[in-house]
This record gives sequence, structure tokens and C-alpha cells, in this order.
Amino acid sequence: MTIKIIPRTTWGAKPWNGTPTSVPLSKRTEFFVHYDGGTPVTRTGYAIMRAIEAGHIAQGWSGVGYNFVVDQAGTVYEGRGWGLQGAHCPDHNVTGIGVQIALGGDQEPSAKALAACRALYEEACERTGRTLSKKGHKDGFATACPGTKLYAWVRAGMPAGDYEAAPNPGGSLPSGGGNVARYQTTINGLVYGYGAKGDHVTKVGKALVAKGFGRHYTSGPGPRWTDADTLNYQLFQKSLGYSGKAADGVPGEDSLKQLLGSLPGKVTAKPAPPFPGRNAFGPGKSNGSITMLGQQLVRKGFGRHYTSGPGPKWSDADRKNVRDFQLAHAALKGDADGVPGPLTWKILFS
Repeated sequence: MTIKIIPRTTWGAKPWNGTPTSVPLSKRTEFFVHYDGGTPVTRTGYAIMRAIEAGHIAQGWSGVGYNFVVDQAGTVYEGRGWGLQGAHCPDHNVTGIGVQIALGGDQEPSAKALAACRALYEEACERTGRTLSKKGHKDGFATACPGTKLYAWVRAGMPAGDYEAAPNPGGSLPSGGGNVARYQTTINGLVYGYGAKGDHVTKVGKALVAKGFGRHYTSGPGPRWTDADTLNYQLFQKSLGYSGKAADGVPGEDSLKQLLGSLPGKVTAKPAPPFPGRNAFGPGKSNGSITMLGQQLVRKGFGRHYTSGPGPKWSDADRKNVRDFQLAHAALKGDADGVPGPLTWKILFS
């Protein structure tokens, strides 16, 4: 997926009513998600932006207060952009990047809108060189925004199906300069290089840090290969005496083996355990399937309601965590009752 941002000049923005303050990306630490309020959004296309602009100017703002707006078609529009202070959340306009998903009331966010918003988040992390905290408007200010559905999505970690960030989302320049290598290579079935993702990427990063080649990390290392991984790996390659393309920061078999001691291989995913039946879950139930369910929810990042870890006895924490997982997946939203059925089980263990 490639993110194309519609600039202000294209959607017909008015000249700024005053001059918004510039904010360096180094100050950005948060990513805020917003919605339009209690009324469903019926406008489409550029009309959405012009309506937001009119409302914000009427409040005395310089123009659109959000840094970006995403419509239900997954189109991204420039508001304040990357470099200007927003007007979206008091006390967080300098540290936060504000993105509105253009919906309101009980409207369901589309898969395209969520994927585009997640792509903006990935781009923001790349530009700032850090992992930004994911927040809803209400996390910074007493408000109903971004509504129950979007807020549940944010709290679930902003999942977006099978979305993977594009190798160069939004057309940004490499954080380390224009000459950072941005191609991928496959070694023993695993992908390395910019945009690669997986535990094997984290393993490489940790090995680089352990050997003293982690100075380009500002937060991490993590499971997604960034320019920082490339630059650190390049330092390691040069320490081995490599030069030219052999020291461009993208692993080769020899250097990777010297870093890790051996070459990791791709592990085939285990088949999902058989669904034990809906009657295995619910109030008064206690069995090993409930423990298995809870452990998998935690692995998938949906364990926030547990206070003492998952166990064999069904609890309201199990129900809430299952419901969060269901709300985060379009195929499950229509019956998000917090009790796993065969489809919930299949997606959870896939």
C-alpha cells in the first residue's frame, strides 16, 4: 500500500488565517486519533476538508486543526502537515500529531480508512525516528472523541488486517540521508532490509546492540526493519572490513552468520488448534481452552483487561479482551459479543 497525501493546494484550502507555529519532528512523541463527533459524516471527497476548514476557522483557528484527515475511502488529506503545530488537543498540540478519520456517530470505520491511518502512523514513526504512543483524543482531553469504535481500535493497537507499511510510505526521505539502502534480500527464507518485519529482525537488532553497533537506534530495536537497522548493520559490516555495496547495511549470508553465529530459518506456522465449541466459554465455565484463549489474546496484544494473567476460569476480563479483538477485525465486528465462535477462534489463532 502506497500512501498518497492530497496537499492543501489540491483540495482547495484557503490561505492560513494567521501563521501556524512550526514544530520540529523531534518534539513529536504522540499520535492522536480523532473523529468528527456525534453526527455521521455524509460529505465525500474534497468537500470534507472544506467543511472541516470552515468549522475550524469559525472557531478562530488558522485553518484545519488536524495534521491530516483520512476519509472512508482511505484518502489522506493534508491539514497542518508534518511541520506545523496542530489545534486538535490542548496541551498536546506540540508533542502530538493529530489525525481525524472522517466519520461520526455510530459509523463503522472502513478497512481502507484504518489501513491509511495506520500507514500515517508508520510514516510518523519513521520521520520522528521513534515509536509514537497511540492515543485517542480522550487520552489527552476530557471528550467523547474519537467515539467508542475508533477508541477501541486505538486501544487494541491500531491493527489494520494484513496491512504492511509500504517500503517508502508517503514519499519520505530516509531518516539517515538520501543514500541509505532501501532494498530487501532473502536469506534462508527470511526477508531482511527496509520494511522487513518479524522476530528475526528484532534478533538482528539486539545482536547489533550487544556487539556495540546500536548508536542509530532512538527506540528499539524492534520487529520492523528501519533505516536505523540499516545504518547500524552498515557499521557492523565495515567493522568486518567490507566496503562498497558489501557494506551498504543490507545483510549478506556471511555477515549475518558472523553476527548471529548461524543463519535463522523460516519457521512454518503451527496449525490452529481445533475449536472446542462455543459452550466451552462463558460464565461458570472452567477449562484449558479458556487458558489457551487468554494466552493467545495476550500474544496478539489484546490482554489489557487481565490483571493477573489468563487462567482456566472464565472471567469478564476474558469477555472484554475477546470483544476488543472482535471489534478490531472487520469480519467479526457484526457479532462482537465477547464470546468466541469458530470464526473468532480461527482468526485469533491464524
